[in-house]
Amino acid sequence: MKRKKFWFIKPIYIILMAISVFVTGVIYFYNKPLFYILLPIVLVAVGYSSYRLIHVQTELYQMITTMGKAVTDSHDASLINFPLPSMIVSEQNEVLWYNEMFKDNIIIRGQDIFGANIQSVFGKDIYGIGANQGVTIQYNQHYYRLYSICSGSHTKPMYMVYFVDVTELQVNMLTMESKRPVVMMVLIDNYDEAIGNENNSMESRLIGEVRDTIQDFVDKTTGFIRRLDRDRYIMMIEKENLEAIIQNRFDVLDKVREIGAAGKTPVTLSIGVGVVETTFSKAEREARQALDMALGRGGDQAAIKTENGYEFFGGYSKGVEKRTKVKTRIVASALVELIKSADNVLIMGHKFADLDCLGSGIGMAKAASYYNKKVNIVLDSRRNLAESLVRKLVENDMQNLICLPDIAIDMVTDKTLLIIVDTHTQVLVESSAIYKKAKQVVVIDHHRKMVNHIENAVIFYHEPYASSASEMVTELVQYFGEQCVLTSLEAEALLAGIMLDTRNFVIKTGVRTFEAAAYLRRLGADTVEVRKLFASTMDTYQRKTRVVSSAEVYKQCAIAVCDFVSDDLRLIAPQAADELLGINNVSASFVLYEQDDNVNISARSMGDLNVQVLMEKLGGGGHLTMAGAQVPNSSCDKVRQTLLEIIDQTQLKEKPELINQVNIK
Repeated sequence: MKRKKFWFIKPIYIILMAISVFVTGVIYFYNKPLFYILLPIVLVAVGYSSYRLIHVQTELYQMITTMGKAVTDSHDASLINFPLPSMIVSEQNEVLWYNEMFKDNIIIRGQDIFGANIQSVFGKDIYGIGANQGVTIQYNQHYYRLYSICSGSHTKPMYMVYFVDVTELQVNMLTMESKRPVVMMVLIDNYDEAIGNENNSMESRLIGEVRDTIQDFVDKTTGFIRRLDRDRYIMMIEKENLEAIIQNRFDVLDKVREIGAAGKTPVTLSIGVGVVETTFSKAEREARQALDMALGRGGDQAAIKTENGYEFFGGYSKGVEKRTKVKTRIVASALVELIKSADNVLIMGHKFADLDCLGSGIGMAKAASYYNKKVNIVLDSRRNLAESLVRKLVENDMQNLICLPDIAIDMVTDKTLLIIVDTHTQVLVESSAIYKKAKQVVVIDHHRKMVNHIENAVIFYHEPYASSASEMVTELVQYFGEQCVLTSLEAEALLAGIMLDTRNFVIKTGVRTFEAAAYLRRLGADTVEVRKLFASTMDTYQRKTRVVSSAEVYKQCAIAVCDFVSDDLRLIAPQAADELLGINNVSASFVLYEQDDNVNISARSMGDLNVQVLMEKLGGGGHLTMAGAQVPNSSCDKVRQTLLEIIDQTQLKEKPELINQVNIK
């Protein structure tokens, strides 16, 4: 701007000098004495002005050069003496320069790192350092916030990286995080079965031991505990205490389980944990949800609510059978009201429905039809494991009860009641489209609760201690009225479902299981006819035998891989897994087979090993004695190796009990 102003004034100077010379020449003709007086003055002025005009450009250049040098020196000094540790890094993460503050700082402790790779020194490359938000690193027991600025004035860009010491802030933040409150809901989940039925002296002793054990558990923390009811407690601790509890794998579960009278049911705890991220009310709600999840998985375990799902600890014991049927009666009463107010009823199970799924569906269909409602069972007749029962329905002219999913979806109205049996997981239902379209949903299931369970159910009748969905439906039907009587075919269908999931009354069989079976037998269920539903062809039997003969035993686990392709693999695999449990010293069995670009696993156990927890590690689920998983885009060899690694992580006690943490996302 200064230079522009100078070149604007220079022509004016020249014009003025020209006018002065012209006026002096004119005076010569009018007044010569005055001319001789003015002439020397004009010549001196013109000469001096001409000299200044000639040399002013050189002086201006020198002034600008001096100012530029001063600015450059100031800039260099500001970089060298910048009050924050700084460095210049090339596009290849190479350290090109750093200032004195960086050199003398604790960051490198005087070491020379010219030419070193910033990623090898600090664990971060320049592309991972944002100019606005920055990134925090830990180096030499200090925390630094790194910011980078890219210079575009070079052919190859360079980056200026600034280091801001945030050690005090970070330490305070970590301290605050470790002191964050945690809400824990503690429940004696089998109080009535293990304590409530003892005599007064024994009851007092057991209660005292349980409370002392829980109190010892609390005393190791900085928190406190308060009793809400005879079997329920609320506990407040700090997050750093929770981390120590996790490292000890909630050993209070093991200590409480050891309490009990000889030969009697052991006392078990269920614990739900919620971390206070925002408010105490939200943490308490999450703790209750976690406790419900732990109870839904059979109890005797701890569940921690996290951002990505749940973490589970424990889950070794079998679900304790509840002796009272009060809940069943209440559910039946509420279900009757829903059926009466519905336009029609659809009953749907899980994909590849088995005898328990279809049998429980037939029982519910009978109960709903008693109230003169149009009832259909949603079933893919082309893809199921209950073909023998489907054929029996056809033989008895009941084929109209079965409806394909593509047809059933058009039957759904705003007042349609959808009853889901033998599953409670959204992704496993026969038709997701029907589930999403239905406004009223009822769930009846016995599998241990999964994280992605159906949450919008009007009635969520979930009993993990029950042997099967057929057992639950059998109990419900008895409260639908004396005139709601099952036919022999319907009773046989329900009995087949019970026998399937209990493996002929061997596994997970309680008093109520036999009561349900006795009720069905009184209604005319023929055990011979039921047994025929399990019959298979000679070819199927030979393929099953081939799978069993190929099994290997590894750490009390029988593992078999199907090396052939067959349309009935989904039927053969679980049957083979059941057969493998008959081998001595085998606690669990696993059968792997490939189908539809997936590796499927059928897992079974005698109850000592919780196969549900193992299958959850592979993305599956189920319950303690019967579970499965489906691994996409893999091979049997890879999945088998992964399964062996999971088994290696399992620690076996005198009775093999799974002790492992499961994180569900």
